[in-house]
Amino acid sequence: MKYEAVIGLEVHAQLQTNTKIFCGCETRFGEDANTRTCPVCIGMPGVLPVLNRKAVEYIVKTGLATHCTINPSSRFARKNYFYPDLPKGYQISQYELPVCEHGYVEIVADGKVKRVGLTRIHLEEDAGKNLHQAEGGASLVDLNRAGTPLMEIVSEPDIRTPEEASEYLKKLRSILRYIEVSDADMEKGNFRCDANVSIRPTGSTEFGTRAEIKNVNSFKFVQKAIEYEIKRQAQILDEGGRVVQETRLFDSSKGVTFSMRSKEEAHDYRYFPEPDLVPVVVSRETVEQIAKTIPELPDAKRTRFVQDYGLPEYDADMLTQSRALAAYFEEATKRSNQPKVVSNWMMGELMRLMNAEGKEIEDCPIMPERLAGMIKMIGEGVISTKIAKTVFEEMYKSGKDAETVVKEQGLVQVSDTGAIESIIDEVIKANPAQASDYKAGKEKLFGFFVGQVMKASKGKANPDMVNQLLKKKLSE
Repeated sequence: MKYEAVIGLEVHAQLQTNTKIFCGCETRFGEDANTRTCPVCIGMPGVLPVLNRKAVEYIVKTGLATHCTINPSSRFARKNYFYPDLPKGYQISQYELPVCEHGYVEIVADGKVKRVGLTRIHLEEDAGKNLHQAEGGASLVDLNRAGTPLMEIVSEPDIRTPEEASEYLKKLRSILRYIEVSDADMEKGNFRCDANVSIRPTGSTEFGTRAEIKNVNSFKFVQKAIEYEIKRQAQILDEGGRVVQETRLFDSSKGVTFSMRSKEEAHDYRYFPEPDLVPVVVSRETVEQIAKTIPELPDAKRTRFVQDYGLPEYDADMLTQSRALAAYFEEATKRSNQPKVVSNWMMGELMRLMNAEGKEIEDCPIMPERLAGMIKMIGEGVISTKIAKTVFEEMYKSGKDAETVVKEQGLVQVSDTGAIESIIDEVIKANPAQASDYKAGKEKLFGFFVGQVMKASKGKANPDMVNQLLKKKLSE
């Protein structure tokens, strides 16, 4: 390829605290406009911020989970800019001394593990929200979000493709959910991404001029926005033009980015130390205590699933996307002792049904013990794999266990030799030409006879017995 992309991502994740970062207002989503506010978060004169201790604990936990250095002392700063949803005229953030620095996240890219460095993770407050009305052209401001605690997670420019960017975001969201510091719900705006994209001639070590794409809110759109931006910049360079440093937005309906404003530099924000807050001091003892609360993380769990359960890497990666999904798998496996079979059902039929309804594993109507019970019935020959799919769908719809569904619908597998032979005899008798052709050497017709027998038995005949008895009958 003529050009190589250089991509860095800035992720804003809302921390799952009960109250805002500098006041006692609740952080509930979906409330009426301006009902979760107080003099502190709406920037009234003379008020003083008080730091939320839980927000500090959560960012330290995130730093430890992403291999960061936890700075023993960090400091807040004022980031000055003027916008209607920023009531104080500045945002309390961190600049020179963040809480966490120099970490990394590992992703799988082209079948290989790739390490994406983290420059920093710092705390800041969220702004409010502008609401633009179509009628009359008025704009309103809702300050319910103002003061909501955010972590900004800034990656190194280590990402080279749109696919890698998507994988990085998925892994980062997975980690945040594992350690329960953020629900990382993109639909609610609790996990937002800014992508810095530049290109350079392949083989070059110099960085090109970057464009920042603001507030992209889905993995798919991040990937599409970066793909478009790479093509746009390549076309400019190919035509002899110069890429301009700017902030752009992504139009998901058209699949294009468009200019929003010229890109600010740090000096444009006139950062200076926040005079109303003392430095944040995190002791070694506090770090050690928080480290003890970190659960087994996705990478370690994936490795264990491969080693302990003999799963393929792909299966292990899919099943460790969330703690709840991994826990479901382990519970069903413990009860059935068939890890690969459990994995197949979860990644196949279960995911298909849940995705169709937009459900997460926490809302799954089939408990892991019931999936294990159905798998045992297959192993014992009570139902066939084909019948099991019908049983499984009914279990999902009704919430009943497999045994109840099988009894109510009469789906017990037929394993009686005499009954199966009788069906086979009728099928052969009804298809004499095909039987003659099979005996003459057209062995592909065997599948036709299996299908006819299963159809005649309404899918209830034991497939292994059908194959065995059918071969015997056709060779007579």
